[in-house]
Amino acid sequence: MPQVGVLTFHRCINYGSYWQARCLADGLRGLGYRAVVLDHRSRRIDLAEWRCALQPAQPGATPPADRRMYARKTRRFLDAIEALPLTRPFELESPQDMPRCDAVVVGSDEVWNFAHPWFRDCPPFFGEGLRAGRLVAYAASFGNHPVARGVPPHRAAALRRFDALSVRDGNSRALIAQSLGDVPALVLDPCLQFASALRPPETNGDDNPASRCIALYGHNFSGWFAERVRAHARRHGLHIVSIGYRNDWADVQWLTAGPEDFARFMALAGAVATNFFHGCVFALRHGKPFVCEQSPYRAIKIDDLLVTLGARRHLVDAATAPGNWEVGLSVPVAAAVHARIAALRATSMAYLQAALAPLASTAVLDAREARRA
Repeated sequence: MPQVGVLTFHRCINYGSYWQARCLADGLRGLGYRAVVLDHRSRRIDLAEWRCALQPAQPGATPPADRRMYARKTRRFLDAIEALPLTRPFELESPQDMPRCDAVVVGSDEVWNFAHPWFRDCPPFFGEGLRAGRLVAYAASFGNHPVARGVPPHRAAALRRFDALSVRDGNSRALIAQSLGDVPALVLDPCLQFASALRPPETNGDDNPASRCIALYGHNFSGWFAERVRAHARRHGLHIVSIGYRNDWADVQWLTAGPEDFARFMALAGAVATNFFHGCVFALRHGKPFVCEQSPYRAIKIDDLLVTLGARRHLVDAATAPGNWEVGLSVPVAAAVHARIAALRATSMAYLQAALAPLASTAVLDAREARRA
């Protein structure tokens, strides 16, 4: 069975990063490959990640009681990460020490973001030094690096060595087209593409108190956003539960939630209010009513996601009419959006199968040779 390595930000203390790594590995296993997550390590990046995990709403200080809860959350993440199908560890700066794979799938996440605070311009994510028979990008992104800034020539040259390229947003697609002259495939984030790891719990209304909750996911929300979400919650008798981060205007602070807690709660909550990309992804995944506020760091990828799926009505700002807020937080995702997701699932699967098809052919030939021997 061919071994396929997933190269992504799997050790980030971030629900989206964890779940997209897990979903992509699960999806590859579902296609018949021996999928493993390439367990790169970097002391510099680990320290930056843990510092951010304990003080997520920077630059504000984190109270000691919150730091203790964020530390519990971090430990739960580390336990969940260790349960992934990891390879033996290797230093990120020494990709030649990774175990050899028949193919490496780079992505999802902002693996090509030149503005990422600690992963920026990291050679292995551009395919450099990887021990792989085949290089494939799945749902990769340049994050908040805009088209106007382009791709440095040496990185464009590295991307040309990939056997197949796909991205998850229009900005990344335009950057590849501009720098390489070819338009890459546009595919879904693994959390929207693959179902097995994120099947919602089976409940009915009486057994699901979370249905009377708004899942609040993100931090540093604008005052107008907080005021309008609270007003909606008061009108409808709902509780606002801030998951993963402190937002003082919420009714409940759930700062210790691990990745499994997050996935379950997002599946069961009655609605979602967010300013994070994966807040939108999980709301879309489960068809929840949701509203999203833009933030400077995430503006490009959030806007691209919602435009691509025909769901931009869920993006709100200070001028959004009260009736649109009511619809956003009360009405589930439209059938047309579900249809668009279904269509993109089909094209995303076709891309991934075609990108890895040479591995299947090689495996068949190897099996025939083994039988003859």
